Amino acid sequence: MTGPNVTGPNVTGPRRTGTAWSATAVPLPGFGVPSPAPRTDDDDLELVAAHLLAEDPEGRQFAAALRRTIDMLLDGQHTGRYRWEQLHKTEKTHAGTLVEINLQREFGFRDGDRLDYRICGSDVDCKFSQTIGGWMIPPEAEDGLCLLLWASDEQSEWSAGLIRATPARLREAANRDRKRSLSPVGNAAIRWLFRNAALPENVLLRLRPWDVAAIMAGKSGQQRVNELFRRAQRRPVSRTAVLTVVTSPGDPMKRVRYNGGARDQLRPEGIVIFGGYASHNAAAQVLGLPTAGDGEFVSARLARLREHHGDAPRVRLDGAEWVLATPSDPPETAPLLPAI
Repeated sequence: MTGPNVTGPNVTGPRRTGTAWSATAVPLPGFGVPSPAPRTDDDDLELVAAHLLAEDPEGRQFAAALRRTIDMLLDGQHTGRYRWEQLHKTEKTHAGTLVEINLQREFGFRDGDRLDYRICGSDVDCKFSQTIGGWMIPPEAEDGLCLLLWASDEQSEWSAGLIRATPARLREAANRDRKRSLSPVGNAAIRWLFRNAALPENVLLRLRPWDVAAIMAGKSGQQRVNELFRRAQRRPVSRTAVLTVVTSPGDPMKRVRYNGGARDQLRPEGIVIFGGYASHNAAAQVLGLPTAGDGEFVSARLARLREHHGDAPRVRLDGAEWVLATPSDPPETAPLLPAI
């Protein structure tokens, strides 16, 4: 909660339009548009494709399930890990099972008779690979429908597609489990639903290595959280990232809030931390910042509006007009944010 006597955001000055400032044009991380794909002559596949795109037209649920899977494997709150390469081989192998489970929870798929899911009357096998084209098709899925998924935390991208795994689309060679990968013909036959869509960002992968090192060097969880919001300004920071740098028991989110958390401790430096609340996002959007989703935060250093700021976007907070600080603006105590 914020302190007393906080006024809500009040827009003054010029309003910009376009992707950078428009409420409807700002892209939401992790969401995308369906990948253009010609209709196949497989009626059952097309029925499943139409159902999935109707259920999740922007890929929100796919992206959420894949993000959750990666975060579960990294388990940053208990391990401090934030990179895929830090996982053990056995953990990476387990990724496919977790993707299958998390997608079923996300979409509410019924269990299949032979394969993982039952969708629109067809059995569908769920296959995840860490590389495009690396899906391994088991014997029981031959001639069946497969939902193929790929995600890269490093690239912040994911893809999802469908294929009928006919023998002609599989390589001849099989592994010890008699699983076979797709042939070049098979890879060309994938009916993509989403291709290279944006995965919700792992902010610790986007920061410079020396910034991450400075964050992790903090002696206490609170110091590490403060440093995270100093160095990851103007971009969404997930709850998972906060948990990863805290790595201690208790309520990690109290280290972000007012009443002694980062919002209080960074105020003398002019830094505010917007949360995923309507009042906070209204102010952040006016300033041209990305808006925070549920469980996300966006930090930024502000400065009181002065003549040299010209027509910079400004917002009224705590009784004064504020803009995003420039490098030449000296630190000053930040305003309290609107009540949530």
